[in-house]
Amino acid sequence: TKTQKFRLSVTALDFLAPYAKYKVWVKPGSEQSFLYGNHVLKSGLGRITENTAQYQGVVVYSMADVPLGFGVAAKSTQECRKVDPMAIVVFHQADVGEYVRNEDTLT
Repeated sequence: TKTQKFRLSVTALDFLAPYAKYKVWVKPGSEQSFLYGNHVLKSGLGRITENTAQYQGVVVYSMADVPLGFGVAAKSTQECRKVDPMAIVVFHQADVGEYVRNEDTLT
């Protein structure tokens, strides 16, 4: 949150992924970018669950159905169909690469 009092970490991914109503699959070329903490662009979007609303929480998967992290949909499913390829479609929140990047500060 804005006050940094509550933040979901990637350790919640194992609990969220099986029950996720809204999912986003990223192309293999964009997996690494997401795992480095970047947002998902339209050009890296593989698939998205139908009827995903804007600002809805989503679980991000690889095309091989491996959960990579989670984020917030920046665009709805309908908006994703007609936006620019460089537009952000999922805001990054947490990913499995977070352990490596923040190894010293994670508690």
